[in-house]
Amino acid sequence: MKRWIMVLPLAVFLLVAVFLYRGLYLDPAELPSAMIGKPFPSFSLPAVEGEKTLTQADLLGKPALVNVWGTWCVSCRVEHPVLNKLAEQGVLIYGVNYKDDNAAALKWLKDFHNPYQLNIRDEQGTLGLDLGVYGAPETFLIDAKGIIRHKFVGVVDETVWREQLAALYQGLVDEVRP
Repeated sequence: MKRWIMVLPLAVFLLVAVFLYRGLYLDPAELPSAMIGKPFPSFSLPAVEGEKTLTQADLLGKPALVNVWGTWCVSCRVEHPVLNKLAEQGVLIYGVNYKDDNAAALKWLKDFHNPYQLNIRDEQGTLGLDLGVYGAPETFLIDAKGIIRHKFVGVVDETVWREQLAALYQGLVDEVRP
């Protein structure tokens, strides 16, 4: 019996060590999303700019990136020039200004330019909650029917765009072309 008591802590330690070692090789940007393959959640929220109310129907018709951002998000500032460049190249991008002050969002867009075709004001975070957002930035790829096809957590930089998202986006664009 004493021998078993001496071996038990070693066995527990080895088990924990195996789990921690496995975690070293996981990609933190690959957070699974229950929303993949499902329609973009229904919403009715104001636009960041103007008085228009936006709904899920406003996102239909063309494949797009839906970028969750906030002025309080340091990583969003790093990502923003890349989004501007993608928008200049014709990539359709919608914004979800997440848990933010609208005056700060308007100033941000004036100072750093606006890559978003539509920009949803989600001050309370309800749309973010429905999307399963952990924070910002997070970017979703939706198809022309508004189905979420991919989720990326973290900064979309030129490498992420080139190596992960560009081909997925182009594939969705190609699906729409006759």
